[in-house]
Amino acid sequence: MISTPTRASLRSIRCKGALALLSATTLLTLNACGEKPGTATGAAPPPSVVAAPATVAPVEDQSQFVGRVVAVNKVELQARVQGFLKERNFTEGQPVQTGDLLFLIEPDQYESIVQQREADVTKAEADAKNADAQLARGEELLKSKNISQSQVDELRAAAGIAEASIAQAKAALAAAVLDLGYTKVTAPIAGRIGLAKYTVGNLVGPSSGTLATIVSRDPIYVQFPLTQRELLKAKRDIKEKGGNPGEVIVRLRLPDGSLYERPGHLNFVDVTTDPGTDTVSLRAEFPNPEGILVDGQYVGVTAQAGEPRSAIMIPQAALQVDQQGVFVMVVDSDKKAEVRRIQTGQQVGPDVAVTQGLDEGDLVITEGVQKIRPGQVVSATPAEGPKAPEGGSDR
Repeated sequence: MISTPTRASLRSIRCKGALALLSATTLLTLNACGEKPGTATGAAPPPSVVAAPATVAPVEDQSQFVGRVVAVNKVELQARVQGFLKERNFTEGQPVQTGDLLFLIEPDQYESIVQQREADVTKAEADAKNADAQLARGEELLKSKNISQSQVDELRAAAGIAEASIAQAKAALAAAVLDLGYTKVTAPIAGRIGLAKYTVGNLVGPSSGTLATIVSRDPIYVQFPLTQRELLKAKRDIKEKGGNPGEVIVRLRLPDGSLYERPGHLNFVDVTTDPGTDTVSLRAEFPNPEGILVDGQYVGVTAQAGEPRSAIMIPQAALQVDQQGVFVMVVDSDKKAEVRRIQTGQQVGPDVAVTQGLDEGDLVITEGVQKIRPGQVVSATPAEGPKAPEGGSDR
């Protein structure tokens, strides 16, 4: 005879089944997570950040301005005589040397004028010789009383006029020779020549304006303005350091952001101040053998004065700004993130000088600041160096 289960036995069976199901589910969950039953879940690892140590490096006092490149010599070629252009003997944009023939104006008419003036000189010399002979004959006749004194005086005056005619003819010849020479337009300086405003066959003359422009390129000047306040401060600082204003080093930053590799030096400070801007124009001279600096170009000017001083340098990427000012996050001796308020100074490439708030060797966080908070333990790794070129190293 089969007995019917009681309510208590049914309740016991249900509880045992639920416990068995819960145990199986927990076991499956632990096995899926790679953990054994009975082990506790591990704590989350500290966040990873990139940190760089604050280093001490020499820094020079610098002032930055915007300057304009100016050629030492600049010549606008013009025609001094009128005529048709016969030749143009240069390539635009190429260097030329002093004395190079650049333009030739048709010389034929000026050559004929020179020949005519040479003939005038010859005639004047012949007339003078004849006048001298007449005067000598008259003086002989005067001795024998065969001619009057007044006639001899007239002969003497005629001889003087003939001599003056020679001088006049020679002056006209010299002017004609000059005009003939002006048909050759040569380079008065060495440099680069620009665009030609006229082509062969055009009529040019003194009223035609500039035929072409030549600018010298080595050395070259850079002019930049300085306020009276900045100028007085610079002079005071240089004097306090025992320096010489003429020894101030000037460097340039080109329009593409690169640094011009050749330094220059100041060679002129203007004697007047612009009343509209209260600025004084300064000029520095730079070597320019490759012709990188071009007349009229705008460049960044950095003036360095005095001996380099030591300063704590950190990457600019580490700087943070809030309402209280500039700060950085550092890793303290307990490997915890800490806020440091700092004061910054001069920027040098990707780094910036810190004048207050950091010591040499402090680990400054440069990457990963957004995922940490002050007082939190962090895992700091050094910044990566330059990557090696792909393809392996040469052996």
